[in-house]
Amino acid sequence: MPATTAYEAKIPDLQGRIAYTAEEDLVWRDLCAQQVPNVQRHSAKAYLDGFAIVDLPKDRVPQCTEVSEILRARTGWEVTPVPALIGFKKFFGMLANRQFPAASFIRSRKDFNYIEEPDIFHEIFGHTPLLTDARFAGFSHAIGQTGLRCAKEDYAWLIRLYWFSIEFGLTTEHGQIKALGSGLASSPTELPWSVSEDGPERRPFDVIDILRTPYRIDIHQPVYFVIDTLDDLFAAAERDLLADIAQARALGLHAPKYPAKEAAKEAVAS
Repeated sequence: MPATTAYEAKIPDLQGRIAYTAEEDLVWRDLCAQQVPNVQRHSAKAYLDGFAIVDLPKDRVPQCTEVSEILRARTGWEVTPVPALIGFKKFFGMLANRQFPAASFIRSRKDFNYIEEPDIFHEIFGHTPLLTDARFAGFSHAIGQTGLRCAKEDYAWLIRLYWFSIEFGLTTEHGQIKALGSGLASSPTELPWSVSEDGPERRPFDVIDILRTPYRIDIHQPVYFVIDTLDDLFAAAERDLLADIAQARALGLHAPKYPAKEAAKEAVAS
């Protein structure tokens, strides 16, 4: 995530509701009209099942309060509005508390097809469907709990497991590559790129390999990890991830697959 943002957080009222403008509601409507057919074509069943459960409005920005009501009933999670940029420590702490941090603003028309930092469309449309599933909710909770036990210098290592699974993970269904990650579900251009283009490298899901793989947030990912069965992902939550991080650190980072002339920009979670 960038160190600064051009957007300002929207502040909830005493009832937890945010007053979005008519234009902001139209941006949400148009994003949904563009992206719903894409996820129906390219996203995994686990995401689509959750998407049907949250049943988001298509004509206005949903309120975190109404989405939280659905999540609490199913998995005990809630969505909490936050400023656009928060640090790893707060991010992990919120996951450990079963709170998903949601940047409260929505992108402008200028950033309609691509926005570097997460906005409310990414947070709600991308993330909340998987949080209706207790298995995915449990995985995110385990990441948060591990983050609370991590040394500060290990944050960037741990977040790669979240990045390459919950954000940008792929899986297989009936011999086809499908998108699982929330960052893919909310991206009009990266979603089809990740599953159907020849450009990216698609590697088997492997925790140590993932922890050693650097990434940038401002380009389509050159590397994705394909989860053969979802049980492989959920089993990762049962591992000693601190020991995995120590092993990955000892082995060192892989050489970046993105252009060497540009410095890596790793996410500060939001």
